[in-house]
Amino acid sequence: MSTRRENIESMLVDDPNDTFLQYALAMELEKEKEHEKSLTILDKLSKGSPPYVPAFFMAGQQLAKLGRVNEARTFLREGIEVARSVNDLHAAGEMADFLASLGELGE
Repeated sequence: MSTRRENIESMLVDDPNDTFLQYALAMELEKEKEHEKSLTILDKLSKGSPPYVPAFFMAGQQLAKLGRVNEARTFLREGIEVARSVNDLHAAGEMADFLASLGELGE
Protein backbone atom coordinates (compact mmCIF):
# COMPACT_ATOMS: atom_id res chain seq x y z
CA MET A 1 0.00 0.00 0.00
CA SER A 2 1.35 3.42 -0.99
CA THR A 3 1.83 6.22 1.48
CA ARG A 4 0.23 9.59 0.94
CA ARG A 5 3.65 10.99 0.09
CA GLU A 6 4.24 8.29 -2.53
CA ASN A 7 0.83 8.97 -4.07
CA ILE A 8 1.56 12.70 -4.28
CA GLU A 9 5.01 12.08 -5.76
CA SER A 10 3.56 9.77 -8.42
CA MET A 11 0.95 12.40 -9.36
CA LEU A 12 3.72 15.00 -9.60
CA VAL A 13 5.50 12.80 -12.17
CA ASP A 14 2.45 13.29 -14.43
CA ASP A 15 2.02 16.98 -13.59
CA PRO A 16 5.26 18.40 -12.10
CA ASN A 17 3.97 21.98 -12.21
CA ASP A 18 0.84 21.35 -10.15
CA THR A 19 1.12 23.94 -7.40
CA PHE A 20 -1.33 22.24 -5.05
CA LEU A 21 0.44 18.87 -5.36
CA GLN A 22 3.78 20.54 -4.64
CA TYR A 23 2.25 22.20 -1.57
CA ALA A 24 0.76 18.86 -0.44
CA LEU A 25 4.19 17.23 -0.80
CA ALA A 26 5.74 20.00 1.33
CA MET A 27 3.10 19.32 4.01
CA GLU A 28 3.87 15.58 3.97
CA LEU A 29 7.61 16.24 4.18
CA GLU A 30 7.03 18.44 7.22
CA LYS A 31 5.05 15.65 8.91
CA GLU A 32 8.00 13.33 8.22
CA LYS A 33 10.36 15.90 9.79
CA GLU A 34 12.13 16.48 6.47
CA HIS A 35 12.07 20.21 7.11
CA GLU A 36 14.74 21.38 4.66
CA LYS A 37 13.08 19.57 1.74
CA SER A 38 9.70 20.94 2.78
CA LEU A 39 11.01 24.49 3.15
CA THR A 40 12.76 24.30 -0.22
CA ILE A 41 9.44 23.48 -1.91
CA LEU A 42 7.60 26.20 0.01
CA ASP A 43 10.28 28.74 -0.91
CA LYS A 44 9.95 27.79 -4.59
CA LEU A 45 6.15 28.12 -4.40
CA SER A 46 6.44 31.52 -2.72
CA LYS A 47 8.62 32.74 -5.60
CA GLY A 48 6.40 31.25 -8.31
CA SER A 49 4.39 33.19 -10.81
CA PRO A 50 1.98 33.86 -9.28
CA PRO A 51 3.31 33.31 -5.75
CA TYR A 52 1.33 30.64 -3.88
CA VAL A 53 -0.04 32.49 -0.83
CA PRO A 54 -0.48 29.46 1.50
CA ALA A 55 3.23 28.63 1.09
CA PHE A 56 4.23 31.77 2.98
CA PHE A 57 2.10 30.95 6.01
CA MET A 58 3.16 27.29 6.11
CA ALA A 59 6.85 28.22 5.80
CA GLY A 60 6.46 30.82 8.54
CA GLN A 61 4.82 28.33 10.88
CA GLN A 62 7.39 25.63 10.16
CA LEU A 63 10.35 27.98 10.64
CA ALA A 64 8.88 29.25 13.92
CA LYS A 65 8.52 25.66 15.19
CA LEU A 66 12.18 25.09 14.30
CA GLY A 67 13.19 28.17 16.31
CA ARG A 68 14.13 30.10 13.16
CA VAL A 69 11.93 33.02 14.16
CA ASN A 70 13.64 35.77 12.15
CA GLU A 71 13.31 33.71 8.96
CA ALA A 72 9.69 33.04 9.86
CA ARG A 73 9.04 36.77 10.24
CA THR A 74 10.56 37.45 6.81
CA PHE A 75 8.33 34.86 5.11
CA LEU A 76 5.27 36.15 6.93
CA ARG A 77 5.92 39.80 6.06
CA GLU A 78 6.40 38.91 2.39
CA GLY A 79 3.32 36.69 2.51
CA ILE A 80 1.16 39.46 3.95
CA GLU A 81 2.17 41.78 1.12
CA VAL A 82 1.53 39.13 -1.55
CA ALA A 83 -1.83 38.18 -0.01
CA ARG A 84 -2.90 41.83 0.08
CA SER A 85 -1.79 42.33 -3.54
CA VAL A 86 -4.13 39.52 -4.67
CA ASN A 87 -6.88 40.70 -2.29
CA ASP A 88 -6.66 37.59 -0.08
CA LEU A 89 -7.39 39.53 3.08
CA HIS A 90 -8.23 36.42 5.09
CA ALA A 91 -4.76 34.93 4.52
CA ALA A 92 -3.13 38.32 5.14
CA GLY A 93 -4.98 38.58 8.46
CA GLU A 94 -4.00 35.07 9.55
CA MET A 95 -0.35 35.74 8.75
CA ALA A 96 -0.47 39.14 10.49
CA ASP A 97 -1.92 37.52 13.61
CA PHE A 98 0.75 34.81 13.60
CA LEU A 99 3.48 37.39 13.00
CA ALA A 100 2.20 39.40 15.98
CA SER A 101 2.27 36.25 18.12
CA LEU A 102 6.00 35.93 17.37
CA GLY A 103 6.64 39.43 18.69
CA GLU A 104 8.24 42.23 16.75
CA LEU A 105 11.85 41.90 17.86
CA GLY A 106 14.42 39.30 16.89
CA GLU A 107 15.42 36.51 19.23
